[in-house]
This record gives sequence, C-alpha cells and structure tokens, in this order.
Amino acid sequence: MEDEEAAAVLRAVGRQIKVWRESAGLTQPQLGERIGYGAEMVSSVERGRRTPKPDFLDATDEAVGAGGKIASMKEDVESARYPKNVRALAKLESECAELGAYAALHVHGLLQTVEYAQALYAMRRPTYSEEEIDRLVSARMARKSVFERVPLIAISFVQEEATLRRPIGGRAVLRGQLLHLLEMSRLRHVQIQVMPTDCEDHAGMMGSIQMLKLRNGKTLGHSEGQQYSRVISDPKEAQIMEMRYGLLRAQALSPHDSLSFIEKVLERET
Repeated sequence: MEDEEAAAVLRAVGRQIKVWRESAGLTQPQLGERIGYGAEMVSSVERGRRTPKPDFLDATDEAVGAGGKIASMKEDVESARYPKNVRALAKLESECAELGAYAALHVHGLLQTVEYAQALYAMRRPTYSEEEIDRLVSARMARKSVFERVPLIAISFVQEEATLRRPIGGRAVLRGQLLHLLEMSRLRHVQIQVMPTDCEDHAGMMGSIQMLKLRNGKTLGHSEGQQYSRVISDPKEAQIMEMRYGLLRAQALSPHDSLSFIEKVLERET
C-alpha cells in the first residue's frame, strides 16, 4: 500500500471482517471455504495487507450475517485500491468544467482500453505484480467517469502520431485501441487531435501536458515524469502550460482530419 490513508482504510475494514467472522463462530479457513477464497486471502484481508474485491465483501457479508454492513464498505475499499496520486487527480478531474491533455509517449490514460493499460503497466520496470497491475488498471478505468459527468464537460486531447502506431501489447491490442479512439472521437463533447510527426512547429517538446479548468474558475496543470506526478497550481506556471496546450491544438490536425488520420492508421493494421 502506497500511502497511510489507504492503508488505514484497509486495516479498519479488516478488523471489522475479523469481528464479524469471530461473532459468527467461523475460522479463517471456514470463511474462505464459504466465500470461495483461500484462508491465506482471508488472513491477508483481515490484517489489511490485501485489498478485498467487491465479491469478497458481498460474500463475506452474507456468510457472517452482517446485514449489509460489510458490503457497504465497498466504495471506501475501492477508493483505497487506487494510489494516492491517482485519487488526487481523479478528484480534480471530477471538479472540472473543461479538461485538455497532450500525450507524447502513449495513448492518454483517459482514452486507454483495459487491454492497452494492462500491457502498458506490464512492461514497467521494476516489474509490478499481477495484483498491482490490476489495481492500477482499475484506477485508470475508474477515471473514465469524467466522460459521463452531467452536465457534460468539454474534453480535448492531442495525441502524438507515434502513439497511434506503437504496438503496445501487440497488433490486436493496438487495433482495439484505435477503434476505441474512433468511438471516443465521435462523442459530441470530446475532441481528439493528432500531432503529425512531420509537423515542424511543436509546442509540446517539454513533454505531456494536462490542463484542468475547474468549476470555480481556477486553472490547474498536471505533469508526469519518471518518478513524479505534479499538480501545477501556481497561476503563472499554469498560464504557461495553458498557452503551450493552445499552441499544440493549433498546430495539430483538426478533429475532423484527425478522425480520418486514425481511420487510415487502423486500415493499415487490419
């Protein structure tokens, strides 16, 4: 677990499960048998060392007769599954009136398919465990709720051309990702633009950018690098990032031409 706040949530949930299990007169192996998990998993959850999935909580609630008290912890547990920096970014995205992002190295996280995100995390070094990959992918997919916000918010992306051609996860995964980009680009409140490799002017040579215009009128920037994820709240710094993103959108292909461009790339992959 990467931060104490999330670890505290898991420890509290684990203690409650243990109390209810003991009140029901069940051992850890007996509870595991009833809910379809091993005794080691039950023990790890009770000690706050592993994050229980929703079906674990639902089955445990029924097995120990908690009357919904354990199942009601799913929302808190789901949040605790995600790294602290992801929770912070997701919170800001939920407060946006407008969101824009330039992705230089790979398809932006908000546009990724499950398979693409899994492949991306699987190639990280040092390597992640399967459980860590599952947790990170789930966190990334949860952020997609920003597309369904009511009222709908304006969302734009500028994707470097190379990100559309790099076969992360293999050709089949890339094809699925390109199809998803086409699907997302047809949403009325979403615009996806492509920055061609042969474009001579490029305002994004400093790396990927994300801009968040909040409902309270404040504009924030977000930047990620090798070992950091930083929110830029200083007005002068955010203004510079906003200027760069505006130039990127002006330099990139139009949304309409970008749609045609992605379709042509997909044709070559089929």
